[in-house]
Amino acid sequence: MFRANWGSDMNNQSDSALSSSGMANLYSASTDQRMAHIAAGLKKRRAASRRLRLYGIAAILTALGFLFILLTTIVSNGYTALQQTEIAVSIEVPAEEIIDDSGAIDIEKSRNFNWGGLVKRSFRQNFPEVTGMLDQRSLGELLSANAGYDLRMQIEKTGIVEAGTKTYWMKASDDVDMLMKGRTDRTIDEKMRRIKNNQLVWFDKIVAEGSIRLAFNSTFFTAADSREPESAGVLGAVVGSAMALVVTVMLALPLAVMAAVYLEYFAPPGRLTDFIEVNVNNLAAVPSIVFGLLGLAVFLGFFGMPRSAPLVGGMVLALMTLPTIIIATRASIRAVPTSIRDAALGLGASPMQTALDHVLPLAAPGILTGTIIGIAQALGETAPLIMIGMVAFIVDVPTSLTDPATALPVQIFIWSDSAERAFYERSSLAIMVLLLFLISMNLTAVLLRRKFEKKW
Repeated sequence: MFRANWGSDMNNQSDSALSSSGMANLYSASTDQRMAHIAAGLKKRRAASRRLRLYGIAAILTALGFLFILLTTIVSNGYTALQQTEIAVSIEVPAEEIIDDSGAIDIEKSRNFNWGGLVKRSFRQNFPEVTGMLDQRSLGELLSANAGYDLRMQIEKTGIVEAGTKTYWMKASDDVDMLMKGRTDRTIDEKMRRIKNNQLVWFDKIVAEGSIRLAFNSTFFTAADSREPESAGVLGAVVGSAMALVVTVMLALPLAVMAAVYLEYFAPPGRLTDFIEVNVNNLAAVPSIVFGLLGLAVFLGFFGMPRSAPLVGGMVLALMTLPTIIIATRASIRAVPTSIRDAALGLGASPMQTALDHVLPLAAPGILTGTIIGIAQALGETAPLIMIGMVAFIVDVPTSLTDPATALPVQIFIWSDSAERAFYERSSLAIMVLLLFLISMNLTAVLLRRKFEKKW
């Protein structure tokens, strides 16, 4: 009996051991499968992470590549505009016709004198073989149409009329300028190019005599717009843009800050406040030309303000920039820790004192950053300024906010639409000037933020 029971117990123990061993093996197999599954999942996630990283790097490189192509195209087309072709002309100025009794230059006599005819007659003396009227006219086209005006400016600037013949460097025409810079293919058929074969012969003679040169184009930075590319500059457009931006900042910044402070601290909750907030956000996405139409209808049509004036342009740009600055200001105010406001209120400060004396100074970096970015955006706008007439041809540099003016982006638009290739060259250089302004303003925003930013 004992042996039988003992054998039965042994059998039961054996079965139990086998069962435990099977369960262990099963558990071990299940654990291995789970670990293998986890490892496979980790491998997939790591691979996905690597692909995402590569996609990001590829996107950045693609963007940088397109940016490089853009900048290379602009610079390659525009850097030559920094030089202007000039031709040496020997001229004898008749002093008796432009000076007064005291020996000084009489401005009235100087303005009435035929400077253009003097320049052309002096220039033709180097080509005695050119006798026909049409040939003489074609020869005179090698010089700028404003050569007489340039000579008068040189004489009046010095205030001295030298006796005898003197050599003056006069601007060449845009066709000669393009030929000198290698932007005109002289091998193509005469009908396909602006400069003619006889002009090429005269040009080669001038080059052989050493009477032509490439000089720094200071006119581009010191003059306003002109019908002639060699006499056109960006000073008028730059001054017009600066005046408009001053008006924009003076109007948009205080209004935006006050609106943001009111919406954040003093506006009662309700449908009216929600309606205002929604519309402020929506106005930030409205196309800029809509603001131009608004300025045309309200400022010009209803109030009768002067057309193409920097004052009107600044007001239109202020309306366009206002929502952007409001949104940036509200975000900056919300970024200030609430403990600052609670502490000020706890010490007895009024809500207005808390907002003006404590919150706004701490939110200033974000406000300045948003303002500069908004102004930089306004600087590059063209459509709203075109709608209020700042697309007009303006030959004078504006001296007041109500003088007719144009803006730099509008000037670029006008030049790029011109038929002369020299204007295309100058529009590229003007784009470089505009990009320099934009980069400077964005860099200023970054520096201001780093200077006034607080670490909490």
